[in-house]
Amino acid sequence: MWYGLILALVIFITPGSTLVEPNDIEKRAFEQTNAVRLRHGLPALSWDSDVCLMSRTHSESMARLNFFSHVTPNGRRLRDRARAAGILRYSVLAENIAYNQGYDDPGAFAVERWMSSPKHRDNILSKEFRAMAIGTYVGPDGSVYLTQTFITR
Repeated sequence: MWYGLILALVIFITPGSTLVEPNDIEKRAFEQTNAVRLRHGLPALSWDSDVCLMSRTHSESMARLNFFSHVTPNGRRLRDRARAAGILRYSVLAENIAYNQGYDDPGAFAVERWMSSPKHRDNILSKEFRAMAIGTYVGPDGSVYLTQTFITR
């Protein structure tokens, strides 16, 4: 069955933040995530520019420091990284990460793989979240790191 979906990219800007537009991979993963949510009867999430910047930093760190984890080599967890990024007020926060290489649509592929993993799927389909962003980093070898962060402020 074909589902016709119209998705709008809703930008969420907090006071003092700047507008951060998603790149093509980020936009695709964002749209695919919201398409999945809509198919499951959930509201679409808005784009959060502050979260995007934090997520991009984590994706770049994973690529440059050669690790793949929610915890950085120096022990920083998601809440530590949020604090360092100036994201101090929120009620819930969660993250999905992905790595892939050689796919024509790395953003959609990441969402597809997240949906086949119970914990990642739970984040995508959570009723608790109101906003999210995806931050990507493409390495010199074409490897794509994606960090998807969900938040409710």
